[in-house]
Amino acid sequence: MKHSLLSDDDYYPLIEARHCDPFRILGIRRVDERWVARVLRPDVQSVSVILDANPSKKHPLSPADGNGLFECILPEFKAGGGYQLELTAHDGTTWRERDPYAFSPVLGEVDIYLFNEGTHYDIYKKIGAHVKVIGDVPGVHFAVWAPSAQRVSVVGDFNNWDGRIHPMRKLTPSGVWEIFLPGVHEGAHYKFEIRSGVGDVFLKTDPYAFFAQHGTSTGCIVFDLARYQWGDQAWIEKRPKIDPYNSPMSIYEVHIGSWQRITEDGDRSLSYLELGDRLIPYVKEMGFTHIELMPVMEHPFDGSWGYQVVNYYAPTSRFGNPDEFRNFVDRCHQEGIGVILDWVPGHFPKDAHGLARFDGTCLFEHEDPRLGEHQDWGTLIFNYGRNEVKNFLIGNALYWMDEFHIDGLRVDAVASMLYLDYSRKEGEWIPNCFGGRENLEAISFLKRCNEVAYERFPGVAMIAEESTSYPGVSHPTYNNGLGFGFKWNMGWMNDSLRYISKEPIHRRYHQSDVTFSMLYAFHEHFILVLSHDEVVHGKGSLIDKMPGDYWQKFANCRMFLSWMWAHPGKKLIFQGIEFGQFAEWKHAFSLDWHLTESPAHDGLRRLVQHLNWLYTHEPSFYECDDSYEGFEWIDFNDADNTVWSFMRKSRTGATIVFVVNATPVVREGYRVGVNATGFYEEILNSDSSTYGGSNVGNYGGVDACENWSWQSQPHSIQINLPPLSVVAFKHIPAVPQVANKMGK
Repeated sequence: MKHSLLSDDDYYPLIEARHCDPFRILGIRRVDERWVARVLRPDVQSVSVILDANPSKKHPLSPADGNGLFECILPEFKAGGGYQLELTAHDGTTWRERDPYAFSPVLGEVDIYLFNEGTHYDIYKKIGAHVKVIGDVPGVHFAVWAPSAQRVSVVGDFNNWDGRIHPMRKLTPSGVWEIFLPGVHEGAHYKFEIRSGVGDVFLKTDPYAFFAQHGTSTGCIVFDLARYQWGDQAWIEKRPKIDPYNSPMSIYEVHIGSWQRITEDGDRSLSYLELGDRLIPYVKEMGFTHIELMPVMEHPFDGSWGYQVVNYYAPTSRFGNPDEFRNFVDRCHQEGIGVILDWVPGHFPKDAHGLARFDGTCLFEHEDPRLGEHQDWGTLIFNYGRNEVKNFLIGNALYWMDEFHIDGLRVDAVASMLYLDYSRKEGEWIPNCFGGRENLEAISFLKRCNEVAYERFPGVAMIAEESTSYPGVSHPTYNNGLGFGFKWNMGWMNDSLRYISKEPIHRRYHQSDVTFSMLYAFHEHFILVLSHDEVVHGKGSLIDKMPGDYWQKFANCRMFLSWMWAHPGKKLIFQGIEFGQFAEWKHAFSLDWHLTESPAHDGLRRLVQHLNWLYTHEPSFYECDDSYEGFEWIDFNDADNTVWSFMRKSRTGATIVFVVNATPVVREGYRVGVNATGFYEEILNSDSSTYGGSNVGNYGGVDACENWSWQSQPHSIQINLPPLSVVAFKHIPAVPQVANKMGK
C-alpha cells in the first residue's frame, strides 16, 4: 500500500521507472514549507540521512511502500546543506555514500547549445562518462543524448544493473540526459537503460565511451584519459612544418589481429604493447614512413575487420586499454613513424546494443531505408543532416587527433557517402532537393570535417577512399573541393592489377593499362594503394595474381612493386605483400612469417626495403609528386617490346630515368633517350641477385651518348634490360673540364 507524500502522478511513474524528471522529487526537496528527504533504492533494506551539519545524528527514512521508496521529514535541514546517505543492504552490509540527487547539473547551457547547433567539436569532453571531483566528492559524470526517450538510467556493476536506482536528469530541450554518481570509479562497467516514448525498455552502449568490451560482452568501462604522459613532443612540433606533397609517404597497412600472433600462447593476437615491441622495429627496418591501422574503434564482430563500428570513441579492448594504445602511437612517433587510422563515418551496424534506434527512434540514422540503409552491407547510414550527428562524427575525428595524437584518418567508403543512389536500383533511392543523386548533407559534413581537422591540427592527413571520378576530392573547400589532403588512386590499382595478371606475351596489347593513369595522375593528390581489399574474398594474394612459374611470379612481383614506387603518388601496401605472402589474407590467422626464410621471399622483402630507402633518400621519387614538373615520359609507345620509360625530377632538376621491361626477355643494347650528358648510375635493378633475380645489369651504370639523340631527347644511353624488371638510373652531371693554368 502506498504511504508516500508523492502524488499519484509522480509516485507511480517513479516506482515503475518511467518518470522523466526524477531530480524534481528525489533527494531533499522543499514540499509545502517542509524539507522532505526521498530516496528510491529497491536494492536496500533501510536508508538514513546524515546531515553534514550534525554528523553524529542519523535520520532514518521510512519505507513508503514495498517498492524501495524511502521518505522522511527533515526539519533540521538548512538550504544548501550537504548530507550523506547510510544504506543497509538486505544482507546487513552498511555503507555511506553521497546522494546523486543532491548535485546540480554539470553541463552548462553553452555546451548544450553548441552541441545542438552541431559545432561543439570538443563534445567528447562533456558527454559520455567522465571521472570528476565535484567539491570534494569523487565520482563519475554520465551524459547521453536521447531526446525521444521517456526515461534514461545509468546501470552498471555499481547498482546491480537496476534501472530504477539511478534515473537521469533531462536537460530540456536539448535531449541530453545527465547524472553525477558519487563513489563510482574508473573501471566500473556501465550501460544506459532507455525507456522509449512507447514504453519499450532496452540497454544501450555509451556512444561516447572511451573504453568498451568487445564481442558478446558489450558493457562500457569508465576510463580516465587524463593521466597519460606523452613523449612525442618533438614529433608533434615538427609535423605542421612538413610539406605533405613534397615529402615521402610510404604506408604499411596493418590489421592488428593478424599481422603476427603468439602461437605459443593459444594463437592469440598481440597486445598494443607487444605490437609496439614487434611492429615498430620491423616498420623502421623496412623504411616505411607511416603505419595505417585498419579500424581500431570498438566493434563486436571480428569478421567485420573493424569496419562495423559501435563505439567510435573507444580503441578496441581486444588488445589493451586506451593508454596502452596511446603508448603504441607514442613509441611510433619517437621512432619517426606516423600513424594513420581507418575511420568509418559512412555506416554503422544494427547491433541491438549499438547506435541503431538508439532512443527508440532513428536518432543517428534515417527512418526511410531508401536513405538510411546500406543494402549491400546490412548496415545503417548516418543522418548527416542532423546537427548532433555531425557533431558526433566531427568530434570523433578530432578526438583521435587530440587524445591519441593520430597523424591522419583514412576515411572509408567515401563514394557510398557522396551518392544517394550508391549501389541502389531505380526506385530504391530518394533524389536530393534539386533532383540530383548527390548526398548534399554528406558532402557538407565531409567538407566541414576536413576544414576543422586541418584548422585544429595542421600537418595531419585526411585521406579519402573514393572510387569514382567525383571532382576535387583532394582539393581545398575554397576551390569547391571536398577538402581531403589525399585520395586513394583506385583507378591505377585496378588498371595495374588487371595488366599484371596477364601473361607477358599478351601485355603488348594492353600497354594503355599502365600508361592511362598518367592522364589523370595530377588531377588529385593521390596515394597508390595495394590494400587489404585486393587480397581477400577469393581475389588471392598479390604474388599469386602473378602469371608464370615460381621464378616468374617473383620477378613479376618485383617489377610491379618497383613500377609502383617509381610512379608518381604516395605509396601504401598491405601487410604480407612485402615478402610475398602466398595465402589469401584471413583476419584470424597470422601472416606466414616462416616464408621470409626462403631466398625468394626474403629477396622480395629486401627489394621493398631498398625501394623505401631510395624513396625517402632520393628527392626525385617524391618531390613534385603532384605535378607534371616532376614527371616526363621518354617513351610509352614500345608496346612491341612491352617496354616503357620515363623520368622523375626533383625541384632542383635532379633526374632519375626509369625503364620497365614487362616480359621475361633480356633486351641487350636497348637505347633510351635522355635529356642531359653525363654518367647514369644504376641505383635500382629489380633483377639483382640480392632480390632473387638473375643479375642481368649494367655494371653500375652507363655514360650518355652525347651525339646520339633518341626518342625526342637530345642524348641517349644504351642499356641491358633484365627480364621482368625495372631499372633506374640517376643522372650524375659531367664534371666540367678545368683549363691548365700552368700553360702548355
